[in-house]
Amino acid sequence: MLKKILATLAMLFAAASFAAVDVNKGTAADLDGIKGIGPAMSKRILDARKAGEFKDWPDFMQRIKGVKEKKAEKLSAEGLTVNGQAFGGQASAPAAAAKADKTAKPVKAAAVAADAKPAKP
Repeated sequence: MLKKILATLAMLFAAASFAAVDVNKGTAADLDGIKGIGPAMSKRILDARKAGEFKDWPDFMQRIKGVKEKKAEKLSAEGLTVNGQAFGGQASAPAAAAKADKTAKPVKAAAVAADAKPAKP
């Protein structure tokens, strides 16, 4: 009986130690408790939160310097949430579209003009 009680207490303690911290509700101490967030980042989060709550992960990543997709994945795995949501692994569609536009190679005008000419019989 005693072993069952101890096992139950151990499981409760383990679950409590991995409680999720929401960026819109957590204190500086709560945020510092997340692996990957130090005093400087928790201050940036609290300062940005004064301007308004974070809507979602893309909003959080845009407003907090040093947090991109890779960092967001790690923070989420450590228990950080935005409005109760874990990181989904994808940036917002407009951000992804902008990145795709930057990486696309421009088409040369001469190549377009050559394609537009009719073939000679």
